[in-house]
Amino acid sequence: MADSDSSKGTPRVLIVLIVVAAASIVIDQVAKFLVVQNLELGEVVPVVGDLIQFHFVKNSGAAFSIGNAYTWIFSILAAAVTVFIIWFARRIRSFAWAWVFGLLLGGTIGNLIDRLFKEPGFGVGHVIDFITIPLLPAIFNLADVSITAAMVLFLILTIRGVGLDGKRGSRDPEPQPEPAPVEDESEKV
Repeated sequence: MADSDSSKGTPRVLIVLIVVAAASIVIDQVAKFLVVQNLELGEVVPVVGDLIQFHFVKNSGAAFSIGNAYTWIFSILAAAVTVFIIWFARRIRSFAWAWVFGLLLGGTIGNLIDRLFKEPGFGVGHVIDFITIPLLPAIFNLADVSITAAMVLFLILTIRGVGLDGKRGSRDPEPQPEPAPVEDESEKV
């Protein structure tokens, strides 16, 4: 009975995952397009005073521009994560987990699009980053926001013990039956 209930939710859960991923990709790519069209490379524009600024950079590395010489490796890793999420998606039975994997998929594809199709060339393209806040020593984009949001939601669901089926696992292990007492042969005499 539980299997039939959880399998009925699968198409709707997959639709949520796909819609979240697609929305994440579209919003990220439109924002990057607008930044490239309206800002000069290196330009800084206050959005909310000093709290949020747009600072247009091209990032060939990972977070904090680490690994600039290994852009192609990040492209391969992003492609592998994308393939894994698509393969794994059929196991998800929870709308919350669909959001996690949808955000992760959308963010990964958003940055992968830059790595595959932006200058300087296929697989080694630079990611368009443009958001900066004083709390972080990094410049990031909306794909990064999607990935970070996915990880925060992942942590919340994991800490709360929510499984891929949406059910909360028991925090206490199943009580084990006590072993039967062993009779001491020496006492029988």
